[in-house]
Amino acid sequence: MVKPFSLNLKCKHCGKSLMDYKKKLGDYPSVLCNAKVNGTEGNIWLCSIYGCYDHESSIPINKNDIVHFACPHCHKELNSDILCKVCDANMVKFEIEIGGVVSICSRAGCKNHYVMFEDLADAIQKYYNEYGH
Repeated sequence: MVKPFSLNLKCKHCGKSLMDYKKKLGDYPSVLCNAKVNGTEGNIWLCSIYGCYDHESSIPINKNDIVHFACPHCHKELNSDILCKVCDANMVKFEIEIGGVVSICSRAGCKNHYVMFEDLADAIQKYYNEYGH
């Protein structure tokens, strides 16, 4: 069985870490973003474990709501122009600190997500160096 691991994510615009080490979800640091839903703004904390869908927010988010994500540092939007292949909502892109990109669907309840690496061999080596597997 593979031990779960936390993806350390950063903003695709300013490069600053999105990790919140004070707010943990699933015993790991969460990913903090600004969120806007139906005109209401607040914060959202995402579970940083790949494949985990747990989250908490300071604003109400209902199933099927579209969430607009932004960096808490530079405040630029993280939603991309790429549409989800499952529900047609915009995908949200984060950079992985060891290299690569993880994308999640902006529609609450949609579980579509994926990881891409430019250089898979390099990313695997960094993963082993960081997590010791």
